[in-house]
Amino acid sequence: MQDEKNLGFFDFAFVDADKDNYLNYHERLIKLVKVGGLIGYDNTLWNGALVMPDDTPAPNYIKYYKPFVLELNKALAADPRIEISMIPIGDGVTLCRRVQ
Repeated sequence: MQDEKNLGFFDFAFVDADKDNYLNYHERLIKLVKVGGLIGYDNTLWNGALVMPDDTPAPNYIKYYKPFVLELNKALAADPRIEISMIPIGDGVTLCRRVQ
């Protein structure tokens, strides 16, 4: 996928992977998905933990990945290359349409 002939080649990509690398995936995928294409991110509501106080009891993995998911959501909201729509189904899915 790092081959230059793949730049702007894809219509759709979906990410359901290690949350601490979501921003790295975003930077790579924004180059691979064509303008008008979509990138989907799974688990963007992260079990509701994003709006819970830090001292709320939760499993360790929820607490560990919470800052990474929060950072992703903030970065997506501020990224002028995309328009986003967060869908509150399951654990949250965010769709990003590349506009630049």
